Amino acid sequence: MRPVISCSCKHTNPIQTNTRFVILMHPMEYKKEKNGTGLMTNLQLENSEVIVDVDFTNNKRVNEILADEDNSSFLLYPGRENFNLSERDGTEINTFLGKKPYLFILDGTWPCARKMLRLSTNLQALPRVSFDNKIKSKFILKQQPESLCLSTIESVHTVINLLKKGDLEECDTKDFLLPFEKMIEYQVKCILDPNNNHYRPSHKKGALKAKNIYKKDSQRNIIFEK
Repeated sequence: MRPVISCSCKHTNPIQTNTRFVILMHPMEYKKEKNGTGLMTNLQLENSEVIVDVDFTNNKRVNEILADEDNSSFLLYPGRENFNLSERDGTEINTFLGKKPYLFILDGTWPCARKMLRLSTNLQALPRVSFDNKIKSKFILKQQPESLCLSTIESVHTVINLLKKGDLEECDTKDFLLPFEKMIEYQVKCILDPNNNHYRPSHKKGALKAKNIYKKDSQRNIIFEK
């Protein structure tokens, strides 16, 4: 879905997980987002799928998963009342998630994700899981509402590593973020290339200037061409 020169597929190395990751993608994210990490996450996970919709209440595939009594379905979404993976030990995680967990992830901008959840009554009924994030996103090219908000691929990477505490996962996640990191590396290179007149055409090539990428956090910056 990207030009060959900027394609990340050569950096992918899909891993097999016990957990089934269901990426619920907003249509705008699927059609327009050039740097979306939902599809990238799907490429990195053999046991995953992407479902595109806004209101999943009557989505055939989602309801098919939810109706299967052998599945244990959960929604990954931040909140104080959620089952916090960061605060639980391995036994608690195993007991809560069960043997065949399905983890639903909302993929889109934060406003789009909130809308998807507000419309989807079947997702609202799901037990929710979350984690304590203490790292700043590497997605320095995209403005986030808060400095501790993570992209889809970073969130999944964190979750998989937490699930290892309960031996639910044994996969190697060492290179899981590689295609994501290579994408950012390539785009920063394009931005800082003084001979690239096609990238960020609204900005003149010249002096370097720091740009705040967070709406509420002025501590995280990246240098862009002015």
